[in-house]
Amino acid sequence: MSFEEKKVLVVGTGKSGVAATGLLLKEKVQTVLFDADKELDTKEFFEKNPSLNGVSLILGDLSDEQIKQFDIAVLSPGVPTDIPMVNRLRDAGVKIWGEIELAYAFGKGRIIAITGTNGKTTTTALTGEIMADHYDDVRVVGNIGIPYTSMVQGTTEETVTVAEISSFQLETIHEFKPHVSAILNITPDHLNRHHTMENYIKAKEDITKNQTADDFCVLNYEDEVLRNFAEKCPAKVIFFSSRRVLDEGFYLDGEEIMYAHDNKTDRVINVNDLNLLGRHNYENVMAACAMSVSIGVPMDKIVEVLKTFKAVEHRIEYVTEKRGVRFYNDSKGTNPDAAIQGIRAMNRPTLLIGGGYDKQSEYDEWIEAFDGKVKELVLIGQTADKIEACAKKHGFNNVVKKETFEDAITYCYDHAVSGDAVLLSPACASWGMFPNYEERGRIFKEIVNGLEE
Repeated sequence: MSFEEKKVLVVGTGKSGVAATGLLLKEKVQTVLFDADKELDTKEFFEKNPSLNGVSLILGDLSDEQIKQFDIAVLSPGVPTDIPMVNRLRDAGVKIWGEIELAYAFGKGRIIAITGTNGKTTTTALTGEIMADHYDDVRVVGNIGIPYTSMVQGTTEETVTVAEISSFQLETIHEFKPHVSAILNITPDHLNRHHTMENYIKAKEDITKNQTADDFCVLNYEDEVLRNFAEKCPAKVIFFSSRRVLDEGFYLDGEEIMYAHDNKTDRVINVNDLNLLGRHNYENVMAACAMSVSIGVPMDKIVEVLKTFKAVEHRIEYVTEKRGVRFYNDSKGTNPDAAIQGIRAMNRPTLLIGGGYDKQSEYDEWIEAFDGKVKELVLIGQTADKIEACAKKHGFNNVVKKETFEDAITYCYDHAVSGDAVLLSPACASWGMFPNYEERGRIFKEIVNGLEE
């Protein structure tokens, strides 16, 4: 679309809002930045973001007169689409976009877009490395921590963009159309934002809404929601499975990843040749393989990258070993399903640190997954009482609550013996104690590395 004579409101002054504003200014689009925080230190903000100097900044609230000026509002992912201010914009005829839609409007080339409740970051990073090994111009963007709008300038028809996309970002797409999409899995998460499971599922499935039969969608055959969705998916579906042999697609057969296609089956790689632990990671590998072959990367080039790829930071990340106790940082386990994968990957008796911000999750399946592996559950944060009650309901009574993060880590170290593991895998978001899961994981590693041997 043409932005000539259009006026855009960017909502939110965080990383996403700053990147979106920067792109609009470079493209010479009339832009106003808004933040509901009327106490925002504007001097500090512009010192941190000198490229935005001169942009009009509105704080606190928007009048009806101000709202009438705008044609498009670009929401940061953390801004819910159903709050009163967004409803006022929508009612005034303002188009509601997100950063993904804005970047797509200015970008060129082919797009691989990855969503799912868990595994997105690992799969995006791995797919990005495979692409970078084969293509000259590759951008890895999105929920992985790099705003799409910050990387879109200079893209050409030869560019391949690999984008990790959250359900929050998918709520505000309109024309966005990837050549290859993937939905890795769907389990309950962010219900405080989406309100119902049906809304959450629809947001995930919308990654395919503009795709056609000339495009590809990679789906997890073992996820019943996705298996059913395949029947109405507009793109050509490629399945992967970690539980059964498939006639078409990628599957795990014992320790071998196989690829069935064109009436033949090829061996891809033995899982022992990977640097990744756990069945969930083998699923991530299969999804990355499926996306990569869909966009034209030869299998031998894919396998080369698979053999060297290391786990992403904060996802079942080995930290160190002290007094025979191994420490693992799974701070990215921000919901029960992700945290279940963390426990499953452990091959030692484990002291588990959990708890944090309450996203209205249920913890029954997480507790049931302890399966004799978890020696003690050490809880922190807002959800501590709720998780303790759930654990005791399931007969798990080895629960300790600690006031601070450092106290929890120290307690685990004091009570672990040689041969044990200490796992940070909270099953909750970090908000309230930390600004994000990355900071939580970084501080965990810092405290652990500072423990006396």
